Amino acid sequence: MNAIIIGSGFGGLGAAGLLAKKGYEVHVFEKNEQPGGRASVLHKDGFTFDMGPSWYLMPDIFEDFYRLLGERVEDHLTLHRLDPSYRVFFPNREPLDLSSDIEKTAVLFERLEPGAGERFRAYLTKSEKQYHIAVNKFLYKNYDTVFDFFTKETMTEGRKLKVFSNMQRYVERHFKHDILQKILQYTLVFLGGSPYNTPALYNIMSHIDFNMGVFYPEGGIARVVESLVQIAEKNGAQFHYNAPVRSILVEDRNAVGVKLENGETHRADIVISNAEVAYTEQHLLDPSQRMYSDRYWKNRTLAPSAFLLYLGVKGELPNTLHHNLYFCKDWQKNFREIFDDPRWPEDPSIYISVTSKTDPNVAPEGHENLVILVPISPKLDDHEEARKQFRDQIIQKVSSILKVPDLKCRIISETMFVTKDFELRYNAQGGSALGLAHTLFQTAIFRPNNINKKVKNLFYVGSSTNPGIGMPICLISAELLIKRLTHDRSFEKLPSL
Repeated sequence: MNAIIIGSGFGGLGAAGLLAKKGYEVHVFEKNEQPGGRASVLHKDGFTFDMGPSWYLMPDIFEDFYRLLGERVEDHLTLHRLDPSYRVFFPNREPLDLSSDIEKTAVLFERLEPGAGERFRAYLTKSEKQYHIAVNKFLYKNYDTVFDFFTKETMTEGRKLKVFSNMQRYVERHFKHDILQKILQYTLVFLGGSPYNTPALYNIMSHIDFNMGVFYPEGGIARVVESLVQIAEKNGAQFHYNAPVRSILVEDRNAVGVKLENGETHRADIVISNAEVAYTEQHLLDPSQRMYSDRYWKNRTLAPSAFLLYLGVKGELPNTLHHNLYFCKDWQKNFREIFDDPRWPEDPSIYISVTSKTDPNVAPEGHENLVILVPISPKLDDHEEARKQFRDQIIQKVSSILKVPDLKCRIISETMFVTKDFELRYNAQGGSALGLAHTLFQTAIFRPNNINKKVKNLFYVGSSTNPGIGMPICLISAELLIKRLTHDRSFEKLPSL
């Protein structure tokens, strides 16, 4: 059997590794010059930047996936657990360092709100239980109908998950202090959602954040990508770069290969698209072969786009950690500017990464590599003048947050990446940085399926299908592909290949 995979994001890399390990002849066609999809790497002026994901979370999922490939994570990655995990900045008050030591964080919670320390421990205990329910009973299952989802087992376990409440209502029942609510909700941005549209079942992110911890793989996320490529190639997979696909070849309602932009055709027994499902359907298939209408895609809730600056900075940034977050004063207004009333935000929340704090190899000696990420609406008019104006606003804001008044003068390397760049480089629907948000009606049974029911032997993998967004979650989507191919209807992880 041979398989063609369109795209080499984490879902595509995972699928390539697993299929090659099972003995398939695998060819991966990637439109860009390197693997990784949104997890691209930028080398410029002696600096190295992870262009996309920068948080290594859910180490248990990575360990399980490497095991399936017959490998050990520790043989490929050198992981550093960050402590403090990250620093949080606020308007008009001193920053807080969040530790991977639960007791230290509980003391911090108690200081802000009497009784919150003990409630924090209880909150994490509940979050951990719900995480294990989600992993063991929901994430590793393919869903085709409501009957696959609403089984006796899932209904029993599912009642323990807070599906029909949103995160804002769930968190404010436990904590009253505004800062504590924000600390427990910020991870929703990783899922492309807000506290007001994301189901409370995603409180499991607190277990991932605090109990499991935040890690950094030496060499950055690019090293994770590199290792997955190496493992897939060791098992016979072949990667073709600068090879964008023009269309999926379909004969008698069977996917039989792909046609590249250069006119070449390549045939296969199965075709797996790691491009977004929306792009695959609207650009690589004829209308009669699509499962979803243009209206369906128009009505989806997209995760935010991002305004990104990759900056090489002369000198040290003493007030920063590896990961830094700025929480704006009017949290609700900022989310409205992203989801409900699209506009360039006046006072946005900001993520600031300084990887050189942990890894000196990503910047020249005496310099720092600085990544600034501002979540923005994918519906903005992303034109050059607006970019430049917002860039100046954000540089000034970050300069004030970090107390580095001469930051602008110390920038010696700069790259900007915004909505249109996500569309051009990653074929991202609407220029979203992540894809489909994890709203209630875009989760599990309501998320696009990983199999095209109109075209036989055409499958999907990656963040726009189940289980959803995130590097480890996309690796699970690759396992779901294998379960699909082997007609495995169980809830369990794959025991072996």
